[in-house]
Amino acid sequence: MAGGTLFVSSLLRPSNPYPAKNMPYECGMDAAGEAAGGRLRVQFFILAILLVVFDVEAMFLFPWAVVLKEIGLVGYVEMFVFMLLLLVGFAYAWLKGALEWEA
Repeated sequence: MAGGTLFVSSLLRPSNPYPAKNMPYECGMDAAGEAAGGRLRVQFFILAILLVVFDVEAMFLFPWAVVLKEIGLVGYVEMFVFMLLLLVGFAYAWLKGALEWEA
């Protein structure tokens, strides 16, 4: 069924490829790789790594909050140290300008 639908649509659709039509399109601008000379800027990777770090932090917070009564003061102190380390990392990234976006 799916193959038949694809075959019939390939017969009926208009086919008019040209270079501008085949270019990647991102929000009305050239693709990020095109604008940077074929390479992605390091800034994209830094933001992606920061996103992963803070998503992992959020992933650890929920289970910790659920079992906080069972783990007691030790678990509270461990999470405080964990949050402090992440806050130091966030402040470092902020001061280094990793969160600044150049237009």
